[in-house]
Amino acid sequence: MMAIQPLSPDEARQALSEGAILVDVRGTDEHARSHIPGALNVPLTRLCDVPQGQKVIFHCMSGMRTQANATQLKDAVQGDCYILSGGLNAWEKAGFPVVVDRHQPLELMRQVQLAAGFLALTGALLGWFVNPAFLWLSAFVGAGLMVAGATGWCGMAHLLRRMPWNRNMTIG
Repeated sequence: MMAIQPLSPDEARQALSEGAILVDVRGTDEHARSHIPGALNVPLTRLCDVPQGQKVIFHCMSGMRTQANATQLKDAVQGDCYILSGGLNAWEKAGFPVVVDRHQPLELMRQVQLAAGFLALTGALLGWFVNPAFLWLSAFVGAGLMVAGATGWCGMAHLLRRMPWNRNMTIG
């Protein structure tokens, strides 16, 4: 089986004008915040939903996620498929249009990173300046991150997903 071929943003744009389909493999929260106009959002967990019968160009934010999953992407398509080199970042750098909706919440993983960092720093500072028992807050957050990394299940992400600002996420 041939490796999935990369396309530059210019080559991808040409292929799109000839009828190729652009598929954004990022999560719906990432796609809602910024995306290439006309791109279909099919997260990696739902590759069975990729349209068939046309050339498909996959992309993510930087190209790293698509490269890391190239075999899985190739297997999801019964025809020609490609990867947009450099992803959305390269597309935007080439001067091509990108839809940005700053009213959408930050991507869920960025929210997790911000919350975990805030809680760990708060626990450390309170432990240093107020009472050493507050260091347990930092330890708890660190343990939660280790569980998330080991199992793929993140309690903080599940909690944040239920927050009011994430409930009505729309894709523009």
